[in-house]
Amino acid sequence: IMFLTALLCTIACLSYNMKFLSSYLKDSADSKHPLFIKILDSVRGSPAQNVPVKLYKEAADGSWELQTNDNGEFHELTTREQFIAGIYKIELDTASYWKKLGLNPFHHHADVVFTANDAGYRHYTIAVVLSPFSYSTTAIVSEPVE
Repeated sequence: IMFLTALLCTIACLSYNMKFLSSYLKDSADSKHPLFIKILDSVRGSPAQNVPVKLYKEAADGSWELQTNDNGEFHELTTREQFIAGIYKIELDTASYWKKLGLNPFHHHADVVFTANDAGYRHYTIAVVLSPFSYSTTAIVSEPVE
């Protein structure tokens, strides 16, 4: 019963956060940067600062090619010229984030894999809500832009 109660509470919290994020993130897109990531800590109710992020692009052979450095920045993960059509993976090192806060998380990292720009160039805003034992994502994708 405790597990079920915790699960229902987490679902309600994430549902509320996603509704809030949808309106918040819609205005956050930067026209110079095609990919914007916002990471929120659902335990503390604040942005999750200093979560290491890496962006990969799937190669023709199915392997992943690193697109950013080890300290990937959230607002400058890629440029318009680099962000070509393809399959991308965002890898968030959630274990290091939670361990710095003194918690022992279940997930070592959270991955978000998505297809980008297959129907024209677009801006992507991706929100990730973290807890030590779960994560949830949502995306806001613009209409094709010139």
